[in-house]
Amino acid sequence: MIETLIERLVRYAKIDTQSDFTSTETPSTAKQWDLLRELEREMNAIGLEEVEVDEYGYLFGTLPATTDKSLPVIGFLAHVDTATDFTGTNVNPQRIDEYDGKDIQLNDRVIMSTTDFPDLKNYVGHTLITTDGTTLLGADNKAGIAEIMTAMEYLNQHPEIEHGKIRVAFTPDEEIGRGPHKFDVARFGADYAYTMDGGPIGELQYENFNAAAATLTVQGKSVHPGSAKDKMVNAQTVAIRFQQEMPQQEVPELTDGYEGFIHLNNFNGNVEQATLSYIIRYFDKEEFEAKKDHMKNVASELQQRFGTETVTLEIEDQYYNMREKIEPVMEIIDAADKAMNTLGIKPNIVPVRGGTDGSQLSYKGMPTPNIFTGGENYHGKYEFISAENMEKATQVIVEIAKTVPQK
Repeated sequence: MIETLIERLVRYAKIDTQSDFTSTETPSTAKQWDLLRELEREMNAIGLEEVEVDEYGYLFGTLPATTDKSLPVIGFLAHVDTATDFTGTNVNPQRIDEYDGKDIQLNDRVIMSTTDFPDLKNYVGHTLITTDGTTLLGADNKAGIAEIMTAMEYLNQHPEIEHGKIRVAFTPDEEIGRGPHKFDVARFGADYAYTMDGGPIGELQYENFNAAAATLTVQGKSVHPGSAKDKMVNAQTVAIRFQQEMPQQEVPELTDGYEGFIHLNNFNGNVEQATLSYIIRYFDKEEFEAKKDHMKNVASELQQRFGTETVTLEIEDQYYNMREKIEPVMEIIDAADKAMNTLGIKPNIVPVRGGTDGSQLSYKGMPTPNIFTGGENYHGKYEFISAENMEKATQVIVEIAKTVPQK
């Protein structure tokens, strides 16, 4: 199974599928179709049924039930696009057999050191797939695709394993937050699902941030500085006043765990106009709403001082904490927990300090927690994944299918 997983991951990784947040199309890049068409062909080849891809790049398939028992329909999902943080063009995966625990020379100039990445010590003896130091790897989320595909192939080849109907989906544009936007939950037809989109072995996640984006726009008045008294409004300094009123300790570089943040991720400006772009991330819904209200209050105070036409604040919610939708059906977490324990894997139930397709899908009526794929250092040149842990993730899928409770 390991060699099959490696072959699939490497083949998928070499197909450039980066999404593009500036695009208004779905998928946001035409090149995502290259992998979707390859997966469509492969799903038919391994014996899945009802294989179809819609005009928006949502690829569905079915593994039929092997029992007449009344079982819920479960789904497994992964996304085809890769992150926009670092190039995904000309990916050249490298294989390290029986990793020795030492620094890894990715190329002549780039070293992945055990000092910078101490978690490498957890992978001594493993087969690692790394980048060549010039691109990301794309194991996020092509490892998840490989694991789902391999699990479905295994189950199809072992009809003696009793399981209900299983639905599979491969989707576009997760990395730019649009993965579920045109996902047809009713057509997919699963009672619940799992995204195979987590990190190190054991991760089991059903909590994520409540998220919003905010943009502050300041329209200034540019006047020659020699005669500017009582005339000039410097948009930059007004914008800085706004930023100074944000909680200074609640920023990404100073928070972890369940701590939220307001992150200023872009500042452009001059005297005439300045724009600040933020992302707002908090687990607790009341705290989330309070932080948005705080931003509105600060903007209102600046409007009173400089004029309503000077300061504009726009806030748009992006997604919400899926815990609210998962807690009423905790048996789906119990099933994943049981599957991991059966395989000798210690579940590590941790919050997602971000969002997943599952967060939006859960609010569309399909509860969808997240399971590990086995990789680390996603979205950059130091990304790597353990083939042995990919095998464990594949086995978790099979075990979940076997342990589905009757309706």
